[in-house]
Amino acid sequence: MTEAPAAPTPAVPAPAIGARRLVRAADRATLATLHRPGDAEAGSPYAALVLMAVDHDASPILLISGLAEHTKDIARDDRVSLLVDGTAGLDEPLTGPRVSLMGRIRRTEEPRHRTRFLARHPGAATYADFRDFGFYWVEVARAHLVAGFGRIHWIDGAALLDPPDDASALVEREADIVGHMNEDHADAVALYATALLGQPVAPEGCQWRLTGIDPEGCDLRLLGEGGGGRVARLDFPRRVVDAEQARAELVRLVKQARAA
Repeated sequence: MTEAPAAPTPAVPAPAIGARRLVRAADRATLATLHRPGDAEAGSPYAALVLMAVDHDASPILLISGLAEHTKDIARDDRVSLLVDGTAGLDEPLTGPRVSLMGRIRRTEEPRHRTRFLARHPGAATYADFRDFGFYWVEVARAHLVAGFGRIHWIDGAALLDPPDDASALVEREADIVGHMNEDHADAVALYATALLGQPVAPEGCQWRLTGIDPEGCDLRLLGEGGGGRVARLDFPRRVVDAEQARAELVRLVKQARAA
């Protein structure tokens, strides 16, 4: 039986797609919690910087310490908000995109969450197993996207997220695809970063690596001393749902990169 071709992504992203792309590309966020009862500042908002990865559907994944103020807060009230800021490098930051995610957070023991977070933030492996640290997953209920002056949208959580129900074959093969690209096609990964995304050439001792793949694109990171923790996101122009479609898209993109 011939597989139906993947549905193309709209050329002009709808607000939900634009917000999801912003979330997928981020490696950090500002986490806001409600300060716990019994404290002098009970009920007041408390904000902190956190590292972030995302699941295949773009749900945020965090690794946080039980000793942190925000973790103590969510033990009493699991309502949170995450601000993802896409305005870095703009002369006028308020013209750039940012999205606030609102929902509830819970501790997760899902192995996939751990794997995706540590692939995105390999340095976190040095403390991920400390007794006071744990992985948390955010169930997004709503999102508020500000894409620039006057471009403001409320987005339902179900519209923001991209459940990979049709892409279980890709999810299962993610580690194989990422490992194969990094081990056998490191030159292609470097071209994705530099030729397609305008990222700098890796300095000596560093290397651009794939850290994850999902139906809508793949994540890259510049690893090595002097890499500066730089990350990048390569969006696919069309959705992929299995390893064969991913391979075809990655081949097409490297040809495009070489032509560029």
